Amino acid sequence: MKNVGEAQEAPTGAPQEELATGERSTRNRVARSILDHGPSTVTELAGRLGLTPAAVRRHLDALVADDVVAPREQRVYGARTRGRPAKVFALTDCGRDAFDQSYDKLAVDAMRWIQEQFGGDEAVVAFARARIAAQTVAYRAAVEAAAPEERTEALAKALSADGYAATARSAPLPHKGEQLCQHHCPVAHVAEQFPQLCEAETEFFAQLLGTHVQRLATIAHGDGVCTTFIPKVEHTADHKAGKTPTAASPKISRTTHNTSASTAGRNPA
Repeated sequence: MKNVGEAQEAPTGAPQEELATGERSTRNRVARSILDHGPSTVTELAGRLGLTPAAVRRHLDALVADDVVAPREQRVYGARTRGRPAKVFALTDCGRDAFDQSYDKLAVDAMRWIQEQFGGDEAVVAFARARIAAQTVAYRAAVEAAAPEERTEALAKALSADGYAATARSAPLPHKGEQLCQHHCPVAHVAEQFPQLCEAETEFFAQLLGTHVQRLATIAHGDGVCTTFIPKVEHTADHKAGKTPTAASPKISRTTHNTSASTAGRNPA
């Protein structure tokens, strides 16, 4: 990641270079925490990093000035409580790019060439499904090894191992189920132009977890986090025996595509 900002003032006697290095290191920790956990408040960042709120605000001011993060109003799910929503800070496109070497233009050019040379959108869909299928073995092994009620968490850990910084949590009431949140997407800029990548991923989640799922938000669409709602599944005999209902199918069914991925790549809110 690029170094974001320098020290503002050096206390008397402090080595300037050492102070600047420490400032950059802490600033990068703040940005990394937002990458790993999604849009965050000052209080949340202070708690995670062991800093004072004042110190966090100082680093956030520098990150905002460098276009690494941007403030936004916190999205509230369900009934809105009284009072003004807390301000959260989210990574900008510039901030995301700072964390990894990007080959987005090459990927977009390749996708467009596939689209033009091999059958339009159907060719892109076929590529997207083949790409996600390549990850099937590792993800399926992780999910099938977990107890039924822990499969979303197991999938989140497998995704995190691939750089998606994923977490699982209970969905806000009155919804019954879980939310799978991916705080980072290595292909977000490509998926912005080719949402078939998001759709294929959503199909795969539905097949892997044995239930329909709904994509609520995506980084590619401009949201801070890719969020997928996974409804609560009544565990059948197969579930209790440790079997995933669709595990035997090597392909992602078109029925799943029609019912589960209808909101992939879009934010219906």
